[in-house]
Amino acid sequence: MATILHAEELDDLPPYKILRSLQFIQDSVVLGDHSAIEMQRYMLGAIDKRLRTAGIAQFEDPRNIDAALIYAMSGGNPETLDFLTSRDIEGNFDSRITDALRQYLNGKGALIVSNLAKAIPEYRNSRIAPYLYLILGNASSLQDPKAAIGYFDWARLMAPGTIIEEAALRRSISLSMRGGMPEKGFSYSLSYARRFMTSPYASQFADIFVELAVANFNEQTEGKITEILEFMDRARQREVYLRIARRAAIAGLQPLARLAAARAAALSDIAESKPKALASLYAGLVDVPSADILDAIKQMSVIPEQDLSPRDRALLQAAKAVAQEVLRPPESESLTQATVSSVIPEESNERSGSGESPFAEPVAQMADKPTEGGGEEQEANAPENQGNPEHDNFLTAGRSKIDEIDMLLKGEVK
Repeated sequence: MATILHAEELDDLPPYKILRSLQFIQDSVVLGDHSAIEMQRYMLGAIDKRLRTAGIAQFEDPRNIDAALIYAMSGGNPETLDFLTSRDIEGNFDSRITDALRQYLNGKGALIVSNLAKAIPEYRNSRIAPYLYLILGNASSLQDPKAAIGYFDWARLMAPGTIIEEAALRRSISLSMRGGMPEKGFSYSLSYARRFMTSPYASQFADIFVELAVANFNEQTEGKITEILEFMDRARQREVYLRIARRAAIAGLQPLARLAAARAAALSDIAESKPKALASLYAGLVDVPSADILDAIKQMSVIPEQDLSPRDRALLQAAKAVAQEVLRPPESESLTQATVSSVIPEESNERSGSGESPFAEPVAQMADKPTEGGGEEQEANAPENQGNPEHDNFLTAGRSKIDEIDMLLKGEVK
């Protein structure tokens, strides 16, 4: 890392030289030197003090103008830019740029897009260009994701290997997913994984990548997902695979959940019980509504709950509750079961339950189909079921249990 300058030395340096130290420190942080984070805070404070004490004549040097603008765009105090422009009687600061930055830093980014887009070509070869393109990309991301990605591309090309490229890549992945451009998303993800997995912001990348992988998994993308994850260390690969498995299990994506759970388990050492417990849970969840439900129950029954987080314990309990309801045999007193032979043709006996039985179709699915006649309501209002307390109690308990499970699972999908 660069030599740390003492306060008295900083007072004698022009702002642009101090800014170089800040840029070096910020780039070091995203390249893995997390010890530099505290130094970054110190340097921001030092530059702020130096800018405020610098004489007006020092801003006749364009390098110091650029330093003030870059400081503002790098997490600096926005009031310092206002202070400097209020003293700018010579017109050294471009009001188009300072006005745009002032609005952006005050949370009004959408208002700057048109004016900044017109002014930015003049600065394409300047020191502030990659910062301006990053700002413009952020400001236009809600209105025009495709244009924003173009601005982020410019920022990356102008500042490779820097905090600018790291931020631009992360945001491009998110916009690619939102804009329905998964190919771009995987391409940006590969670039990020190759360069910035030691960044303190890599966890944000992982969040976005999990969503991208789950939403776009197929035979063509499977290889891309594997290639991207191979640039991560073993522990992070396992973490991402587990998160993919969890999302896929809740969404009912069986192939992806099983694949991700198996790979997470393979990346776990023998002594690591928690990752294996999670992998078993997510692999078992997708089999609950399938023909493999017995194997799923057996697999989940041996999962040590102490190895799960509270959210995953709740998910396990919900899955067990659903499985038990599916497998619970009909009571002999059930009138609908007693009349099954007179209602259902002989060849339909291969199915589980009858057309009038709540076990023929999960209650959760029936609740999603109000236009198909309200099966539960029809059964409850059937003449043979009216006045049957046991039948009413069964339906009430069933609805309550499934409603609880639905609410739980909806809370898990984020």
